[in-house]
Amino acid sequence: MQHFEAELKDEAGTLALGAALSRALAPGLTIYLHGDLGAGKTALTRALLHAAGHPGHVKSPTYTLAEPYTVELGGQPVEVVHFDLYRMAGPDEFLDAGFRDYFNHRTVCIIEWPEKAGDVLPPPDINVFLTMHGTGRKVELQALSPHGSQCLERLHFAPNL
Repeated sequence: MQHFEAELKDEAGTLALGAALSRALAPGLTIYLHGDLGAGKTALTRALLHAAGHPGHVKSPTYTLAEPYTVELGGQPVEVVHFDLYRMAGPDEFLDAGFRDYFNHRTVCIIEWPEKAGDVLPPPDINVFLTMHGTGRKVELQALSPHGSQCLERLHFAPNL
């Protein structure tokens, strides 16, 4: 499976990675974002959505738990659902909200704090780990499925050049 690591020297690096990742996305991907508060999970998602063509405000779904956006990938409209499960009480809340319906071959699901949903979440195609490193971040992307590997094969990103 594909693997990618980089050091992002500043927030501009995080935004550039989000833009590069948007160009590599395909419908049906499930992406888990891991990292402490302030590690850049929402910033990465916001950059990805803007680069994919969402013109409006991208807010953290901390209180709503999920925010859907329609963007174009490969000239086709695709729904990207950004989940922030930080305030979720447990896996039952995820199931009761009907969120599993979003996980299909047409939608890209990006999940912050996936551990809050336990094993009721479908497995990720890609795990993204963001950690603070000085004034920047370290990022690691791990493909965990053939679909995730294909995405990372399409990823063209040269950090901090």
